[in-house]
Amino acid sequence: MASLRLPDSIPSPVQDSERLNQALQGRGVDEKVIVWILGHRNAIQRKQIKDTYQQLYKESIIHRLQSKLFGVFKTAMILWMNEAPERDAILANMALKRKRKKINQLQVLVEIACASSPDHLMAVRQAYFSLYECSLEEDITSNISTSLQKLLVGLVSSYRHDRELVDFNLAKSEATKLHEAIEKKQLDHDDVVWIMTTRNFFQLRATFVCYKQSYEVAIDQVIRASTIGYWTKDEDSLTRAIVTRAEIDMTKIKEEYFKMNNTNLDDVVRRDASGVYKSFLMALIGEKI
Repeated sequence: MASLRLPDSIPSPVQDSERLNQALQGRGVDEKVIVWILGHRNAIQRKQIKDTYQQLYKESIIHRLQSKLFGVFKTAMILWMNEAPERDAILANMALKRKRKKINQLQVLVEIACASSPDHLMAVRQAYFSLYECSLEEDITSNISTSLQKLLVGLVSSYRHDRELVDFNLAKSEATKLHEAIEKKQLDHDDVVWIMTTRNFFQLRATFVCYKQSYEVAIDQVIRASTIGYWTKDEDSLTRAIVTRAEIDMTKIKEEYFKMNNTNLDDVVRRDASGVYKSFLMALIGEKI
């Protein structure tokens, strides 16, 4: 369930565009107005604003925002204003083009591949090619030389069916195969790649349940323990998680976050973010308007 809150009465795209243009004039950008408008509009409404702004002012509002905003607020807002496939394509490219790529910085590719519907992942791949004139698979191959290359290529190029069908005997068998590969620190083993890139969410969940039942530890904990720097809580991750899931399942994510950490995500944002960046994230996770 989405966390994004919309006002009871929404101005027209023309009115929103005019207010945004006024807020972006001169040296003193009115960031509060920008958050108030764009932080409370859904994807369809933001698309209407983008089209209307272009018609009225012969300029892309995304380009205008890029030239007037700064820091993490700018990054978050530009991601928010791009349509979902383009947003994920940009995130993937940013991760791949880093000069020094750590494993935790590549987790965005796993998130895109594993948390997307088959059709959305295909749209991301199409958007990537349109933006960068290169396939996502080609860029992974040319930018990643570690053992993760094979797994990541398999993940982003897969098309898994999304029917809720589970083979529990297969889940138990594949839990054993994953355990053997993890014990040997062979995360690029053919069995791991095959399982992770061909099984859908429901089958994988059953496999991970079998893993925990058989070995008395969650598979993600084992992988994190055996892979240095696999996951870090940082500004990029916080921005990405909120911007990409606010219109999908952020309410559920907040519930799960509390179960895992015994603290509210809202409190974490209040504590760790600041200024207009904090205000924007709070809007996306459902601050009352």
